Amino acid sequence: MNKILFVCVGNSGRSQMAEAFFNHMSKGKALAFSAGTMPSDRVDPVVIEVMKELDIDISGNKPRQLTAEMLKDAKRVITMGCSTEGVCPATLVDTEDWGLPDPKGKSKEEVRKIRDEIKSRVSKMVEEIS
Repeated sequence: MNKILFVCVGNSGRSQMAEAFFNHMSKGKALAFSAGTMPSDRVDPVVIEVMKELDIDISGNKPRQLTAEMLKDAKRVITMGCSTEGVCPATLVDTEDWGLPDPKGKSKEEVRKIRDEIKSRVSKMVEEIS
């Protein structure tokens, strides 16, 4: 099974949304997981809230530390804009960066825009693998 890895710094916002959207949309055709280079203590509450608006519950998710094993197992690695923050994973695999802003500290409206952009990009990915 194809595994997709979404990486951001804290694994508390962008990568959590991408993982949830991908797993929801792919319906088992592939599997996404996410991790952070410096994981936060918890998923951002505003991110949880805006995902619930679309009936996707990520309230039980926990940020995870990026490991070499995760990178090795992934067919595709997507970074979520961490290069713009000056902290990006040094990987031994090719990555694609989506250049998305960090939702941390942003208003609910701004987080919705980030969420919707992630949803659109993930939808295109799922179409590519189908």
